[in-house]
Amino acid sequence: MRWKIPAGALVALAFLIPAAPAVAQAQSPGLNAACQTVERKVYKDFRELVTIDLDTATDPQMRSLVVVLLDEAIEEKLSVMPVVLQQRVRGGTPEELRDYLKTLVGQDGHGAPDLQERWVTDLRIVVGQTMTGAGANVKAAAQKVLDEEAVEAYLAYLNDGLYAARALDCASQPTATPTSQPTTTPSATPTAVPTPASSTTAAGGDGGGLPVTGAQTATMVGIGGALLLLGGAVYVIGRRRRARFVA
Repeated sequence: MRWKIPAGALVALAFLIPAAPAVAQAQSPGLNAACQTVERKVYKDFRELVTIDLDTATDPQMRSLVVVLLDEAIEEKLSVMPVVLQQRVRGGTPEELRDYLKTLVGQDGHGAPDLQERWVTDLRIVVGQTMTGAGANVKAAAQKVLDEEAVEAYLAYLNDGLYAARALDCASQPTATPTSQPTTTPSATPTAVPTPASSTTAAGGDGGGLPVTGAQTATMVGIGGALLLLGGAVYVIGRRRRARFVA
């Protein structure tokens, strides 16, 4: 009889079963790719999550272990582990699952596919992703651990080495110096000079009229000159009459 567990049952078990006692060490904040201080993302050693004896474990105990592993793989956003664990639970017998879990901790799984190999593939993918757009120190540290091909090296890099290398890259970036902006002095707003409104009305009208210029000015000068001559003539005639009267 084949053993199958609905996906909904796995989700329910994830809430009912307490997580395995993993090493819960307080991590100091680190820098992200943008050199901003963030909380470090912790990658756990999946082998330490196996807290039961797989040789004597009951079926419910193995189911609980799968739920713990699956929950952590999803939390770490791994690519391969969540898929293979779900496939193994849905389509396998309890004994096949037992052999599969044994390969995670390096035990002989009687020819079963290697679960630790899938986990290592996930870690290598994550290490490679940290190199995208990274600085020289991060790239060098990541390439070094990829060349080592060891689970312990991958975990040490993702939990500590990455943040140390990133701190060096961020420290080497030039600090942006704010450029001084010249202080702009508000200029005095020129006072608008009122211009006389044009008027089509004659002088003396409601609109006031333009100054008299041109031909009108010449006429006025001529009239003034004639009056001046007339006055002079009257004055001379008056003097003559007065002189005759006295004589």
